[in-house]
Amino acid sequence: MSTTPPVLAAELAQAWADIQRHHPELPDLAAPESLIGESSSACGAELSFERLLHEAVHGIAAARGVRDTSRAGRYHNRRFLAIAEELGLDHPEEPHPSSGFSLVTLNAEARKRYRPTTERLQRALKAHTAATAQDSARSFRGPAARHGSSGGGVRVKAVCDCGRNVRVVPSVLAQAPIMCGGCGKPFRIPEVVGAV
Repeated sequence: MSTTPPVLAAELAQAWADIQRHHPELPDLAAPESLIGESSSACGAELSFERLLHEAVHGIAAARGVRDTSRAGRYHNRRFLAIAEELGLDHPEEPHPSSGFSLVTLNAEARKRYRPTTERLQRALKAHTAATAQDSARSFRGPAARHGSSGGGVRVKAVCDCGRNVRVVPSVLAQAPIMCGGCGKPFRIPEVVGAV
């Protein structure tokens, strides 16, 4: 099973669709590829189904117009927690001082409900890790990789011909194309034309 980023992205999109079946108000995932290699200390650094469900909480909060974080998105408040509970995530009794209730885990019911999805995504992640581990030690992957994160860089706006846009770390976009869910064309970082 060869799992390159586009294949892994397809598995992420399928897992997201599985969550949407149980929570129809969850918006579509615009660019699953943006989660590959993404790191956020507040939302969890490792990509997993649990992390995807965490991101779905943010998606539902956005759809409802609920402000679920503060401190530039690092602190997850009780509104985040309420939606997380709806999606089958448990939480510690007390909030973390800097990230609030971001450290959520699947409860037993959600673990059972999403078992096939979790297993399928885990296989894809394992294959992706094996495929990308073949990078030689001499490959340069940028400063963010040296620090164990590809999310540490500055996000820029990538645009699609249909007018949609996403914010992405350029190194993530360089790994593989991020395809627009609206028109199926790749997002690109527009070239900046210097003033004369």
